[in-house]
Amino acid sequence: MTDTVTDPPLDSDRRRTPGRRGRSWGTLGCGVALALPAVLLVVRLTGLDARTPFAMPIVLFPYSAVLGVLVLGLMTAVPTLRSRWAITVVAALVIAHVVLLAPRFVPAGRSVPEESVELRVATLNTNGGKADPHALVKLIRTERIDVLAVEQMPSAGVDALDDAGLGALMPYRELHPEYDSSIYSRHPLFEGGTTHVDTAWAQTTAEVSVDGHRVRFVAVHTYYPLGDTRRWARDMAALASMARRSEPDTVFLGDFNASLDHAPMRDLLAAGLTDVHGELGRGWGRTWPVGHAFVPPLIQLDHVLHGSGLAGVSVSELNVPGTDHRAVVAELALLPAKGRAN
Repeated sequence: MTDTVTDPPLDSDRRRTPGRRGRSWGTLGCGVALALPAVLLVVRLTGLDARTPFAMPIVLFPYSAVLGVLVLGLMTAVPTLRSRWAITVVAALVIAHVVLLAPRFVPAGRSVPEESVELRVATLNTNGGKADPHALVKLIRTERIDVLAVEQMPSAGVDALDDAGLGALMPYRELHPEYDSSIYSRHPLFEGGTTHVDTAWAQTTAEVSVDGHRVRFVAVHTYYPLGDTRRWARDMAALASMARRSEPDTVFLGDFNASLDHAPMRDLLAAGLTDVHGELGRGWGRTWPVGHAFVPPLIQLDHVLHGSGLAGVSVSELNVPGTDHRAVVAELALLPAKGRAN
């Protein structure tokens, strides 16, 4: 019988094995973290969210860009995670996100002639009339709102707003609580009623006359993708069809249940409308949810969109107690004929 002598492991082997293991786990972790940005990028590029369950996670697209930047920074800073090919792939993923997101953060820089008539408009989903009526009336007074669109406002909510004094500020109204949306105005309204397009429920519409200008308003509240993505997509397609037939002096405002990363919203904008937030370089104006102690507003579902006869001057999001949506307040300028886009 002979003894077998085994050489002890070298110190370099001891050091190398844990390092390789740590690198493997680190690379795996980065890969898992990048799964969401990669999937959402594919959905965003292909428009797969239109009638599929991807309509919900695509609202996280801006957050996936932030996640990609963090992972890229980590891979660059930690020696054990550095890999030229991996960093190249992640950098390409981040760049693709930035290219898609950047336009909404760059102001259009459109000049507004001094002689332009201006309108201040607002929209609020009242959460079934739970919005504090006195707070909403105070907002209308403080922000000098000319036209207000409300969604999810039942008849009881209409009465509560009148009791709070809205009638004195906005004596003209096109009320359709049975169809989920209504329009209030400081200025006379004309040709009011509801739309006749293929939406889950009719949208309220009316024209406002200001200094000889007629502006058509459509108070929007679409079906929600969480309930039925196909029904929601049909609502958005119906609005796009309506937008293509609209005059330049048209404003669509309300709760679209859609962000700027949804394909149906991009189709609506391509039909001839401009999102005020994106126009002014504020393309991440988060409006939902609010009213939760530990959850800040995460996504933008509420928008003010306008035709080529108008231009955005300012936009902001304001809280109204009682509802889970922020109000969107926008100032719009009615452009003279020579200042309008072709």
